[in-house]
Amino acid sequence: MWAYPEIRLIGDTLAYHGRRTPEKLALVHDGKRTSYGELDAATNRYARALRAAGAQTDDRILFLGKNSFDYFLAMYGTAKAGACFVPLNWRLAPVELAAVILNADCRLAIVERESEDMWRQICADAGVTPEAIFIDPENTLSKWSAHEPGEPLKIHIREDDPVLLLYTSGTTGIPKGVIHTHASFNHSRLSEHFEKVYDWKDGDLFLNPLPNFHLLHIALSLQCLYNGVAVSIQRMFDPAALLAGIEAQRPSLLVLTPTMIQMMLDSQNAPKTDFSSVRLTMYAGSPISLGLIKRAMSMMPGKFMQFYGQTETSGPVSLLRPDEHNLADEQKLKSCGRPLPLINLRIVDAHGNDVPDGEPGELLVSAPASTAGYWRQGDLTEARFQNGWYRTADVAYRDAEGLYYIYDRADDKIITGGENVYSTEVESALSLHPAVAAVAVIGVPDARWGEAIKAIVVLREGQAPDAEAILAHCRTRLAGYKVPKSIDFVEAMPLTGTGKISKKSLRDPYWKNQQRSVA
Repeated sequence: MWAYPEIRLIGDTLAYHGRRTPEKLALVHDGKRTSYGELDAATNRYARALRAAGAQTDDRILFLGKNSFDYFLAMYGTAKAGACFVPLNWRLAPVELAAVILNADCRLAIVERESEDMWRQICADAGVTPEAIFIDPENTLSKWSAHEPGEPLKIHIREDDPVLLLYTSGTTGIPKGVIHTHASFNHSRLSEHFEKVYDWKDGDLFLNPLPNFHLLHIALSLQCLYNGVAVSIQRMFDPAALLAGIEAQRPSLLVLTPTMIQMMLDSQNAPKTDFSSVRLTMYAGSPISLGLIKRAMSMMPGKFMQFYGQTETSGPVSLLRPDEHNLADEQKLKSCGRPLPLINLRIVDAHGNDVPDGEPGELLVSAPASTAGYWRQGDLTEARFQNGWYRTADVAYRDAEGLYYIYDRADDKIITGGENVYSTEVESALSLHPAVAAVAVIGVPDARWGEAIKAIVVLREGQAPDAEAILAHCRTRLAGYKVPKSIDFVEAMPLTGTGKISKKSLRDPYWKNQQRSVA
């Protein structure tokens, strides 16, 4: 059934292509080109060095740094060593990452030298100091492991062993470690193998500027390398650098969030850029406006495909396929598409009963590639995975044609610039300011970010409104993208019949005549 039956583990991808087409291009990075044969041998050396440094099967190995060759070396090499790779979100505040490293209980961390000060603050906040290997352009992981032979390790790795642990914020602010196994990613490849819209061509080049702690970055990179497609590594997203990369490298495949699409098209160099090499632009991660997708389709001659999925699903569960991107049918452009092969979707009411087409309910997913659960949070795993179905906490509906639409966020999650932010986490930080008596956080429409975070604040008696002081307080507690873009001060909050703050009432004035949806 699989496109490559010999590939059952993450590391098998490089071994397979390294044996059959060792000279074929695998990675483009820093002006260098690395073949599959070279990448296979380099990751074997790193896996051996990792075991020699004391790493054992199922250990968690952290990575703190931006996109680089070393990142791919660490991800695949960790998999070949039988350990579990944990890329950290470098955009988080040290106090937030301290909770992550405590939960992950890691043995070893790979830290870019430019993040050394941040790492030391993380360890101070956590009260633990895992062993760290510091890397920089002069001291790379390739040099660290150069003394090891390039032959593969002879160790037993099971398909259901954890290979990747991705952290996503919880609605209570407690980080959730989403466990992915070799099998979950391999089953993603199986779904894709039966999906007709995937069309890999010899010589394809995939340009990936997404941050490396995002599932979208990881899943698409794994998918491309599995299919023998080269990946071009961009250090981080920058509109000018992205446009220059498109001009210089002539990629055929591209992935962006809607916010990235807008920032790229807003760049002064966009009208002069030749996009003709880009056969397919894939996008996901945040709401996309009708105006933006129309603009993108008019400026970029290639095809477009939208993904919908969550970190827990190991990859996309539905696609709005290229032939459904029809400017004459605007309604379809609001949809997140239809499920991939082997994936089933249901929409249910509060009692778990299926609802008719057109009626909203919670979206449930049954997919062979779903996560093995949440790391050390068994109760949460049981709550979100019931009878083989994953509860997404997204409110959706299906139309008569079988297209799915994400209607709302049941857990009040805000998606700003492709990043998931939970309102309760921001509210918790705001509530610690001495002037704040009550607070509610909502997402409001924003032309650049999709949604912008707005705080609604009731002040304590005798306090004067000082938005900047409150925002400065937030910046010490939260990552920059979680800090509200604005604060409204009110005398009292609207309440529901049960005495809870009515966020619907707070949001409605901003979302009037607009549909709050997600791609």
